[in-house]
Amino acid sequence: MAQQVRREEERMKDFVVLDLETTGLTPKTDRILEIGAIKVVDGAVKERYSTFINPQMEIPPRITGLTGITQDMVKNAPLREEAVRKLVEFCRDLPLLGHNILFDYSFVKHDAVNLGLEFEKEALDTLTVARLALPELESRSLEYLCGYFGICRENAHRAMDDAQETLELYRILEQRYAAEHPEWFRTKPLVCKVKREGPVTRAQIGYLKDLTEYHNLKLDVEIESLTKNEASRMIDTILSTYGRIVRKRNV
Repeated sequence: MAQQVRREEERMKDFVVLDLETTGLTPKTDRILEIGAIKVVDGAVKERYSTFINPQMEIPPRITGLTGITQDMVKNAPLREEAVRKLVEFCRDLPLLGHNILFDYSFVKHDAVNLGLEFEKEALDTLTVARLALPELESRSLEYLCGYFGICRENAHRAMDDAQETLELYRILEQRYAAEHPEWFRTKPLVCKVKREGPVTRAQIGYLKDLTEYHNLKLDVEIESLTKNEASRMIDTILSTYGRIVRKRNV
């Protein structure tokens, strides 16, 4: 009986379920499109945070095809500075829950560091638990597991819907396996090393505008939203692909 009580006390009761939709897979070059977060306190849903983010870049067609998120849907949404600040405040000191949570965490951590915000977290990953509990399955994707456990999935690849499905998946996995394998349900620190990047400089903005005008290019991102490193990479790419600006000499 005492052992059962200790196991109940060890279980995660206060946490934030997090899911993001992004423009791609790489935090250094891609951006958050949508945030879905559910705050759970003493095992019950207490609060939700959901928002689109204007990524200040064109959404790749494959991402629109996957998520259904269009440019029109995000054009009047908050910028990432505002949305990520609110998310960090929403999460406070609570651990995270997610399916492949390191992916979502890495995007938030990247933006948080650039904003000078602290976002060090522990988390429980339902993907890790599913791999341990169900090694025989051909897939442990969220979509597959929702089908396997009969979890309703109306809007796949939308942040709040995926967060809600992850919460339901966690509850099923916990109910079935936590008593026998409590170690599977302990949070672990998330490790994601990120260096802060400064914003694009005025000189870079001017040079990029000159290059795009000279070579008649249309960028898929707002220049002012770039970091200094992103701007440097973009300048290098344009120069290597199209060449430098050649000024005509006066005769």
